[in-house]
Amino acid sequence: MTQAAAIGQTPRFWGYSLYGGMLAMAGLPIYIHAPFYYVEEYAVSLAALGTVLFVLRGLDFLQDPALGWLAARLGAWRGQATALAVLLLSGAMVMLFAVTPQFWPLAWFAIAITVLFTCYSFLTICFYATGAARGATLGQGGHVRLAAWRESGALVGVCLAAAAPVALEGVLPAPFTGFALGFLLVALVAGFAMRAEWPRFRPDMSAAGPTMRDVLSDPTARRLLTIALVNATPVAITSTLFLFYAESVLQTDGAEGPLLILLFLAAAASAPGWAWLAKRMGAKLALLLGMALAAGSFAFVLTLGPGQVIAFAIICVISGAGMGADLTLLPAIFSRRMAELSPEAAQGFGLWAFVTKATLALAALIVFPTLDMAGFEQGAENSDTALSALILLYAAVPTALKACAFALLALTPLKES
Repeated sequence: MTQAAAIGQTPRFWGYSLYGGMLAMAGLPIYIHAPFYYVEEYAVSLAALGTVLFVLRGLDFLQDPALGWLAARLGAWRGQATALAVLLLSGAMVMLFAVTPQFWPLAWFAIAITVLFTCYSFLTICFYATGAARGATLGQGGHVRLAAWRESGALVGVCLAAAAPVALEGVLPAPFTGFALGFLLVALVAGFAMRAEWPRFRPDMSAAGPTMRDVLSDPTARRLLTIALVNATPVAITSTLFLFYAESVLQTDGAEGPLLILLFLAAAASAPGWAWLAKRMGAKLALLLGMALAAGSFAFVLTLGPGQVIAFAIICVISGAGMGADLTLLPAIFSRRMAELSPEAAQGFGLWAFVTKATLALAALIVFPTLDMAGFEQGAENSDTALSALILLYAAVPTALKACAFALLALTPLKES
C-alpha cells in the first residue's frame, strides 16, 4: 500500500489552506515583528538580535535534515507528532510575545525562537511532504493546483500576522499578547483540520524516499534549492526592514501597518493568477515574470523620499504581486521534482525548510549589524549616512539578488507539466 493511495484522491484543500496559513503566521511575520518588538520594548541592540538569529540557524544545519529523517520514519505516529509540535509551537509564540522575559531578554528571545522554529521546521517538512504525495494523485497540474490552495492560505496567514498587532493596537493595551493568543486558537483549529491528512500507517522503509544526499546529488533539486536561497533572501531583507524603512525614511506617521498589510494582500490576491498563468505558459516562465516584476519594484524604491506614501503603496502592490509568484510557484516546482524522485519527500523538504529559514537568518546577519555600524537607531533622529545605509539595504541589495535569481532560473532546464 503506497502513501499516495492511503492518503486518497480528494484532499481537503481548505485544510491545506488553513494549515499553510498557520505555518506562515509563524514564519516570515516573526522576522518582521520580533526584532522590532524586542528593540522597542526591551532595548535589545539590533546587532545582538542579528547575531543571535544567525547563530541559531547554525542549529538548523544539523536539525532540519534530522527532522526530515524523523518525519520519514514516523509512519502511523506522524499525526500525533504533528499535534505535539503544534502545541509546542503555540507555547513558544506565547513565550515570545505574551510573557514578559523572566531573565535576560536576549536569552529569553533565543530560547523562544529556537523552540518556535524547530517546531516550524518539523511541521513544514511533514506538511510539504504530504502535499507532494497529494499532488501526485491529482493528475496533470496537481502540484500547482494544491500549491495554489496551500500558498494562498499561507499568504492570507502572512497578511493576518502582519496586520494583527497593528489592528489590535487600538483595542488592546498589549496587542502582541492578543496576537500570540490568537495564533494559539488558529493553530488548534488548523491542527484539527489536517488531522485526517497525515499517513495512518507505517510506511515501507525501503520506499521511505530520498536521503539528503540523494536530493543534493540531483542536479535539478540542487539548482532549485540554490534558486530558493538567492530568490527568497530579497523578500527576507525587505520584510525584516519594512517597518524600520517606512517609519524612518518615508516617515509614514502610522501608515506603516496598512502598507505592510497592502503588501501581503497583493501577494495573496495574485496567487490564483500566477497559478492560472503557470497552467498556460508553464511554471518556469510565470515565475520569471514574477521575479522581474519584484526586481523592478525594488529598484523604484531607491527614488523615494519622505512623505511619498502613495508612490510607495503602488510599489507595495507591485512587489506583493511578485512575491505571490515566488511563494506559489517555486514551492510547486520543487514539490513536483520531489515527487519525481520519490512519493515520500520528507528529506527533500527538510532541506527546503533549512533554505527558507537560512534566507531570514542571512537577512538578519546582513542588515542588523550593518545598520548598527552605520549608527542607525530605531525611533531616533538618524544621520544621512544611517538612512542611506537603510535605503541601500532595503532596495539596492534585494534588486541585485533578484537579478541573480532570475539568471539562475532562466539557465535551469525544467520539465513542464
